[in-house]
Amino acid sequence: MLAVVTILIVVSSIVLANNNRFGGKILLENLAYDIALSIRQAQSYGISVQRSVTGTYSSGYGMHFDTNDDTHYVLFVDLNRNGLFDTGIDRHIPPSPYAIGRGFKIDAICVPADGACNVRQATILFRRPEPDAAISTATGNQSMASCLQQASACRESVRIRLISPRNDLASVVIEATGQISVRKGE
Repeated sequence: MLAVVTILIVVSSIVLANNNRFGGKILLENLAYDIALSIRQAQSYGISVQRSVTGTYSSGYGMHFDTNDDTHYVLFVDLNRNGLFDTGIDRHIPPSPYAIGRGFKIDAICVPADGACNVRQATILFRRPEPDAAISTATGNQSMASCLQQASACRESVRIRLISPRNDLASVVIEATGQISVRKGE
């Protein structure tokens, strides 16, 4: 009887330990899909007839990510129409800024074409009438150049890499064509 109880305890411990790891991967995947849906919301606002807080229809909508604040990201309206997120000028769209909790965070921002994951900030902007994304990035201490104002600053894609407390990875990839996808384990 004691041997049977011991075996049941060992098997139960293994199942519970694996269940916790599996649950963490599911939460990370859900976070990646939530971020993808937020980006899709910015795209929808940007190409629809969503009126900005100033009453105009010509402002773009976008998402801003910053590795210095790896537990938040922002959905905003580009009021000054420069293609970048400007604190104090551009407005957050409620319920933004979005908080990432439970120990999950933005691990890195990558530009897949360069193979580099040293991007500090990324802004993805959508404007009427196209579903295309204007992707601007900044690395190191450089300031971000606007994709709308300088064509050479435009990126073909950007990858937002997320990490769980157990170091599992998932990514949200945004293409300049407007395609948004989630990749597990990257």
